[in-house]
Amino acid sequence: MFAPPPQITCIDCGGRCFLLTAPAEDGAWEEGDVVAYRCEDCLDRWDLVLEESDIESDGRPDW
Repeated sequence: MFAPPPQITCIDCGGRCFLLTAPAEDGAWEEGDVVAYRCEDCLDRWDLVLEESDIESDGRPDW
């Protein structure tokens, strides 16, 4: 099982973006799930699609 990182870097301003999307009821994330992040500095929203290529060999996202 893998999960998106709770925080990523905003590509617009370099600020911190925090995960807005909660996992499904079973707590599992799957390829194709859309996750949203919001930047605390510029307030941009980022919607990302989880893909199999985002997962490292140890099961963590490669972000």
